[in-house]
Amino acid sequence: MSGVRVLVGTRKGAFILTSDGKREKWDVSGPHFAGWEMYHLKASPADPNRIYASQTSGWFGQIIQRSDDGGKTWFQPGLSPGEPTTTPEGMPKGESNKFAYDVSPETGKPLTTHMWYDGTQHPWEFKRVWHLEPSLTDPNHVYAGVEDAALFESKNGGQTWRELSALRGHPTGAYWAPGAGGMCLHTILLDPKNPQRIYIAISAAGAFRTDDGGKSWKPINRGLHSQYIPDPNAEVGHCVHHIAMHPQRPSVLFMQKHWDIMRSDDAGDSWREVSGNLPTDFGFPIDIHAHEPDTIYVVPIKSDSEHFPLDGKLRVYRSRTGGNEWEELTSGLPQKDCYVNVLRDAMSVDSLDSCGIYFGTTGGQVYASRDGGDTWDAIVRDLPAVLSVEAQTLK
Repeated sequence: MSGVRVLVGTRKGAFILTSDGKREKWDVSGPHFAGWEMYHLKASPADPNRIYASQTSGWFGQIIQRSDDGGKTWFQPGLSPGEPTTTPEGMPKGESNKFAYDVSPETGKPLTTHMWYDGTQHPWEFKRVWHLEPSLTDPNHVYAGVEDAALFESKNGGQTWRELSALRGHPTGAYWAPGAGGMCLHTILLDPKNPQRIYIAISAAGAFRTDDGGKSWKPINRGLHSQYIPDPNAEVGHCVHHIAMHPQRPSVLFMQKHWDIMRSDDAGDSWREVSGNLPTDFGFPIDIHAHEPDTIYVVPIKSDSEHFPLDGKLRVYRSRTGGNEWEELTSGLPQKDCYVNVLRDAMSVDSLDSCGIYFGTTGGQVYASRDGGDTWDAIVRDLPAVLSVEAQTLK
């Protein structure tokens, strides 16, 4: 029987939730890497047992972990079995943990600084891996989106990494500025119909697209309007929170922006607002029903200064029309005194019939719907604050 594996990254470790196709009872494994921030875990579409994980700490830095048995055991790629994973000082070992920024592809010189909105220059600094995106066809090929705002790839299962430096070397790169959560590359979308096309999003630079496998990049922010930047219609500088794409329609994109829900029907070349009747259009995650490309989900919160649900009621909103017309989904969700947040990578869907929707909160709950959002259950409670949720359908 088919089933589901839900990979949950939290502030204090990783958890793996598994169930059969009925999705009524869940087994919980974890915490893995207890005490560490696990920003993101994701399984390879080409090998369901291959999982990559971003483990990070303000004290000990960034570590890439890998599992080849569905999360039962973990290792750092490139280290020998049984080899210590840290130095005597507690620092990570191994080439898999080296994310070295590259030089400018145009000048051959290091890319040294970027400019904040106040006009001051700040050095580029590697801080952590926010998002891991395995290749659709090769389990050893994986991309990493990092802070500060760079895209890396590994073609040997995470053993070594190289920067796709044309992105940071884009002429606008020197003017990118961080959002409130840092200058993070948090979204990586791989076009299943065009292996050379990749979409990425950076807070707070905007969205970009490559059509040549990362050799060159194009800002795709036309139609975005952001009142909080010097030029509200600028080519870059927009705070994009997340982007979603349905694999059957890779040229149609949905975006949760700092404010506004946006839609593009031309691979990001232009955007239009589809916030419609939402009570507030500020939020972080956005996702798409596995079998209905025009059914999208968001979790609105009150504002950019009050990161909790409007009126203390946790509500998911669904549009079956690709935006503009939204319905409130509340059955099984707390409708009183709820002040949690749902972060940008903390929503996911499975591909079973009917489609399952999952999201995690900063209060440590992971909610699931077996019926496309009509009803919800908390499949686990009292975890550390949830940073990411990835649902994996098991055949």
